[in-house]
Amino acid sequence: MMNPDIWGAVTAPVTYQAGTLLFVAGLSIVHAHNRWTRSWPVMVTLVGWAAVLGGLFRMFAPELAQPGAQNISTMFAVQVGLLAIGIVLTFNAYRREGRRSAGS
Repeated sequence: MMNPDIWGAVTAPVTYQAGTLLFVAGLSIVHAHNRWTRSWPVMVTLVGWAAVLGGLFRMFAPELAQPGAQNISTMFAVQVGLLAIGIVLTFNAYRREGRRSAGS
């Protein structure tokens, strides 16, 4: 977020490598946390599947992934959205579920 101008200099091999790392990270998340519920943990699963699909896209079509990085305002908006998702997941992961009484 601090250097938005670096996104214009991404080359295809670097995009492919980033896609490979994103794909492996997404597979790890999906393997460890594949929960389809009607509460906030489904966001973790959705992030994992998005990483898998995004990694595959970058691996098989790195030249198509690069033009999206040319628009600095789009990249900034994506980064702000990812930051918001990260904040929501972090808050929900570490908040207390409820107060326990001293007797229980």
